[in-house]
Amino acid sequence: MRVLEILAKACALAAGALVALMVIISCASIIGRETVGRTLTGDFELVGLATGAAVGLFMPLCQFHRGNIVVDVFTSKAPPAFNEILERIGAFLLGLCCALLAWRAALGGWSSFASGSTTMLTGVPEWYAYAPMVPGFGLTAVIAWWQAAFGFNEREHAMEGA
Repeated sequence: MRVLEILAKACALAAGALVALMVIISCASIIGRETVGRTLTGDFELVGLATGAAVGLFMPLCQFHRGNIVVDVFTSKAPPAFNEILERIGAFLLGLCCALLAWRAALGGWSSFASGSTTMLTGVPEWYAYAPMVPGFGLTAVIAWWQAAFGFNEREHAMEGA
């Protein structure tokens, strides 16, 4: 599980770098528009590509720390063993969904690469956004399946009470 945590943190660091890049692009474009009357060409395209990639890369750490939204209105008073079973089933199903997303992102990225599809204004290849999504969603699936099979880390149970 330690290896999965390290990989999830590495993905999150890459996602954080993309978010920082998005902030720099947006700020440069806004400052350029307000000072010299020019924006960065295709700033919204670049931010859009980076956003898609960042979402996929943030998912593994979110799942590792069980940061996804849980609606427990009907199970809040249920026995802990019952909730554990539901959480494992939910983790397994999330793993299936993320594996499907990784597969479809890989196919979408390959299709974009094969067709030479680029953004309209800047000509950046669109597969650049797909490439980071695949390992992000794939790692999320592996983490979720690990949690479904072996349960959740005791350290995280202690963090919930804090």
